[in-house]
Amino acid sequence: MKTITYRNRIAPPLRLAAAAILVAWLAGCAITDEPPGGGHARAIPAEYEAWFDGGLEVPMDGYDWDRVNAAQDSLAAGRHEEAIEEFQSLMERGFPSAYYEMAKLYERGLGVERDQAEAARLYGKAIERPSPIHGHASLNLAGLYRTGAGVERNDVLAYYLLWQAMEADLDRDAEVRLAALLAEGGDGVEADPDLAYQLYARAAGREQEHALKGLAEAYAPGGWLEEDPARSMDYSQRYADVLEKQASQGETNAMLQLARLYEPGGLLGDQPDQRVHWLQQAADAGDLDALARAGNAMLDTGEYQQGVELLEQAANQGNVDAMAHLGHALLEPETGSPQPVRAERWLREAVEAGSLDAAVMLGRALVEGQGGLNDLPRGIGLLEQAAEQDHPLALAQLGALYLDDERIAGQPYIAVDYLERGHEQGHPWATQQLGQAYLEGRGVSPDGSRGEALLQEAADRGQEGALRLLGQAHLEGETLPRDLTRGEELLQAAAQAGDTTAMTQLGEAYLEGPLDSRDPSRGHDLLVEAANQGDGYAMVVLGRAYRHGNGVEQDLDQATRWLNRAQETGHEAADDALTYVQRDRGAQGDINALISAAEDGHPGAMADLGRAFMDGRGVQQDHQHARAWLERAADAGHAGARADFGELLLETDPERGIQMLQTAADGGHEAARLRLGRAYLNGDHVEADPEQGVAYLRQAADTGNPHAAQWLGQAYLTGNGVESDPDQAAEWLNRAVESGSLSARANLGRILLRGENGMPQDIERGQALLQEAADQNHPGAQATLGREYLRGELLEQDPRRGADYLLQSAEQGHGSARLALAEAYLSAHGLETANRDQALLWLDDVMEGDSDLALETLHDLLSEAIAESE
Repeated sequence: MKTITYRNRIAPPLRLAAAAILVAWLAGCAITDEPPGGGHARAIPAEYEAWFDGGLEVPMDGYDWDRVNAAQDSLAAGRHEEAIEEFQSLMERGFPSAYYEMAKLYERGLGVERDQAEAARLYGKAIERPSPIHGHASLNLAGLYRTGAGVERNDVLAYYLLWQAMEADLDRDAEVRLAALLAEGGDGVEADPDLAYQLYARAAGREQEHALKGLAEAYAPGGWLEEDPARSMDYSQRYADVLEKQASQGETNAMLQLARLYEPGGLLGDQPDQRVHWLQQAADAGDLDALARAGNAMLDTGEYQQGVELLEQAANQGNVDAMAHLGHALLEPETGSPQPVRAERWLREAVEAGSLDAAVMLGRALVEGQGGLNDLPRGIGLLEQAAEQDHPLALAQLGALYLDDERIAGQPYIAVDYLERGHEQGHPWATQQLGQAYLEGRGVSPDGSRGEALLQEAADRGQEGALRLLGQAHLEGETLPRDLTRGEELLQAAAQAGDTTAMTQLGEAYLEGPLDSRDPSRGHDLLVEAANQGDGYAMVVLGRAYRHGNGVEQDLDQATRWLNRAQETGHEAADDALTYVQRDRGAQGDINALISAAEDGHPGAMADLGRAFMDGRGVQQDHQHARAWLERAADAGHAGARADFGELLLETDPERGIQMLQTAADGGHEAARLRLGRAYLNGDHVEADPEQGVAYLRQAADTGNPHAAQWLGQAYLTGNGVESDPDQAAEWLNRAVESGSLSARANLGRILLRGENGMPQDIERGQALLQEAADQNHPGAQATLGREYLRGELLEQDPRRGADYLLQSAEQGHGSARLALAEAYLSAHGLETANRDQALLWLDDVMEGDSDLALETLHDLLSEAIAESE
């Protein structure tokens, strides 16, 4: 505030109606008798009318004015007590200027304890009577009521006080403050953008700095005037020109304001060089805060060493903020290694100087092991010290600490208490975590609506993680309604804001679900982007995608590359995923990859390697190695290996083999249940127990195993271990057919065609089933049809067709088809009485050498014989 030098003069009473004259002058319309505001604000409260009715001036002679000026001189010399004594003496005589000067002291805390309520009372006393300071006191009092400093905020009183200050025609910013109030209105004050603009424009015409800034902001995006970037830039530059003139005269505040113009989001845009320049100018002028800010600005621009040097200069001169920021910078250097000893020293000094921010910085570093520091109890203590004073970040950090279960035992109820307090203090990270707690029901009862509202609030305040959490919740559809479109939009917004986890989640949703039908190529690109920023899970998802061919062409080499990168990041899922890829390589014939996966302990790979040794696939057949690997896989809990190993043991150790099969069966392995069913039904390597055999077969059949259903059908058909029951046999055999088994089709087709074992004969369906199986090259079905077409008893005789079917079956190694073919040939040559043994002897003689050629020759000879007999 400017010092007012009082002269021996008497000011004329100020009239309230003068405000209306100014409004008319500004608007270019006729002068009216309206009170100030012209309907903009409610009426002046009765208890404050004395501030605006003019009243009678308190007479002061030249001696009184000299006393006021002398007291001001004492203030300027730092003799506060002397000045206060003089002002108090003058206040006793009711002089407004004395009240005004004392009010300024209370407002600023000079010579007295700062007391803005007392300042407001004294300003009010100062404006009850006309005086030269009437406008100044009104302006200062308006500022207190506008901000609610020391008094309850009251925009109506601020409005009238500003009018009163403006009519006094001060060389101050009353016009600008009134314009700011009218631009958007207030409680009890109606907005008038047109009048606000006129007031701003008048002040800007005088190059008033705050008016220039106000108009620059008004025309900027989000301002209260229609957006106009060119005009906003023009006013911003004019504002900068005014500040530069002030800066050239050594005004550090102007230098600091210029630095703010060039900050990110500043009116003149992010210009780091200009920002650092003006901060350094202010620092050179002796502003320690500017020196610290210059250091931080240099850190932001990547000039780490220079930034640290400036911060250290400010810290050495006692700037507490510089100490804190220097400590933080030394923990997380842009280049080189952290310097934990120096960092802790500066942070500790800042804490001892009362910096809560430094307490939080050091506490977080000790808790998280940042920069080599690691002292969990001490870190928690520092955070709790700051939390006791409601430091928002300390509350948010403690909430995170007690929720995550990593460093300490999770205590969600304590965490939620911290997060509620952090949210009340307005920290968006606390709000985000609290929203997540409500979604998940951690420390609170689940409440999707509350969680969504909190996360949306955090997102609106720049927490992209909140967007991600909301998006994922809408995709999952558990705590929030499932809304794929909304979930996709939110994850896209988070990803665009740079949240790599959101990129990964969205990419995974595009490739694996639930958005897998929308944009797989975009999913791949998002995952690559996240992976290239170091997201280990994105690498795992890419590895899986290339392994399975999800949204990309299957490529096990690419899968291996991404999973190797994920391993390097230490992601816990990478090892298992890579082992699966190695197993797949083994399945494609890369036996070394299969061996690697098996040696890594993958149960499936061990089982596959055991089978490979058993069958000699990719390796030399070795039953000993097969047994060893199958046993290792079985011990690791692999049900299929237990089934295979159990089957292997039946010949050498049937008791253990049966036990192993039972373990596999109890684990749900169908083949083990099928093998046990057959074993107990037939007494194969175990004492016969038809009831248990049927039970195992039913378990397997109920899960859709066609072989089990067929075995059950045959058992009921023949009475093998159970009482013969054609109806039960038909049910199970039909279930086997419905499960898609060709063998079941051939078997049921033969039974129905011939009406075997009490099953009602159904030639038409039997033939259809046999035909379906034969068309799919089932040798048994072909052999049956071949014989029946040759005989012509159940089917219309068709020797040629019969011969063709028998040849097809015989070429697949079907023994009875070969025999039938030979019997038919012998019969065609008049040897109808040849018995089966004679036919077999003759066939063995014919089949010496090239059996396929012999079969074809036999078929041709039979065809010729058939043709001759027709």
